[in-house]
Amino acid sequence: MPQTRPAMNQTAPATRAPAPPAELTLEERLAFINTAMTVRLDEAKVAYEVNTAHIPTEPLDLADVITGPLDTGPALLPELYPTPVAALLQRAHHRLLTGGWCSGALVDEDGAQGMLGAIRIEARGDSGLEADAATVLLDSIRRTFGDDVDSVPSFNDAHGSDRVPLRMVDQAAHLADTRGL
Repeated sequence: MPQTRPAMNQTAPATRAPAPPAELTLEERLAFINTAMTVRLDEAKVAYEVNTAHIPTEPLDLADVITGPLDTGPALLPELYPTPVAALLQRAHHRLLTGGWCSGALVDEDGAQGMLGAIRIEARGDSGLEADAATVLLDSIRRTFGDDVDSVPSFNDAHGSDRVPLRMVDQAAHLADTRGL
């Protein structure tokens, strides 16, 4: 009979618990997420191609899709103010928007107008209405920029773009309407 040995108390070598994972930086986490999303998008692309391979398609002619802007004609003038000076200033503002603004002249060689040039054209020869509109415009400019502004043409010529002059003509139209002019 084979001899049995008494079992010896064998102990496994001591093992250490694994070290906790190192904290990842934001850049490392974003890189992992980017990789995972790229894999998912690639899988979705393949799945889409497989699922739609049986659908017949015709080549698309881009000339049928891409169109240029439609010629809609000049922009419509918004509802005019009921008072004559306010309506004149509103028409002048619209003329500056559609015809262009210039500095250094009432009307330049390209047809763009300065603030006073647009008022003069829209006044259509009514010098009293033109003077009233210029007065309200100068009042509106002085309310915003102070009493140092001596005239509408000098204010117009002091600007390199149309943004401020157009805004001032629009504000003058509001002011004239408020005053009932």
